Amino acid sequence: MPEEDHIRRGGSVELVRRLAADGERVFATARARELAPEVGLSEGYVRQSLHHLTRSGWLVRLRKGLYAVSPTVPGVTPAHEFEVAMHLVAPAAISHWSALQFHGLTDQVPSTVFVLTTTEGSVPWARGGEYPVGETVYRFIQVKPERFFGTKKVWVDEARVVVTDIERTLIDGLAMPRYCGDFAEVLSAFQRGVDSLDLDRIVKYALRLDQATAKRLGWVLDGLDVEQVHLEPLEQVPIKGYRTLDPSGPRQGPRNTRWMIQENLPGLVRPSLGDGRKVNV
Repeated sequence: MPEEDHIRRGGSVELVRRLAADGERVFATARARELAPEVGLSEGYVRQSLHHLTRSGWLVRLRKGLYAVSPTVPGVTPAHEFEVAMHLVAPAAISHWSALQFHGLTDQVPSTVFVLTTTEGSVPWARGGEYPVGETVYRFIQVKPERFFGTKKVWVDEARVVVTDIERTLIDGLAMPRYCGDFAEVLSAFQRGVDSLDLDRIVKYALRLDQATAKRLGWVLDGLDVEQVHLEPLEQVPIKGYRTLDPSGPRQGPRNTRWMIQENLPGLVRPSLGDGRKVNV
């Protein structure tokens, strides 16, 4: 039987249209079974119908038992890639380079969607750390449950999604710059976002993570001429030995004794507020 006949048989097309009309652009097989009788589709034919709809391009298979309405379906607003991420793993928050872009802290548009989750979350198997869904690639960054914080709910198109706030996004950049482009991109983001920062919050976040992140944050905020009252808690964090400014870079470069940071970016220019307070190393 031709593919077109398969997808039209028993209300398959009506199922897709009903889901889209109800705003359920991402749905599980169980939900399709619930709606099947209402659109004239045999419950026993649901799994086969979903298979044919996927092969015909009406649906996109996200993972086992989970589908999204394809953006090629006429008259249907497709699921935003951030909305899809919310269904791929739980808990989930759009993070790192994707969050930098969302908050307007970078002009770059990453080709990968970065998603923060926990080590307790069931992450889809990803070859080389990348999980493709249609033309979009997702990368999941897992942290311990106690480190999953600093998120907020926002609207993206017609979907409610979770994203790391500005403070947590920048902190993540200090800890894992490889997921934010590179460390230079993170420094640029700090310079663009400093006026929007809740300084007490970002300091609190850094203290909840680790010593190295706290010292890197102190180094950056010091270069941005932040008031000493915000720097003191970071300066007082005890640490043994120097930590590299860029954790993904080589252990080389001048050592900053105040922050116990080894400034390992060649030709580094510290971020500033444009008042001439730049330090070339």
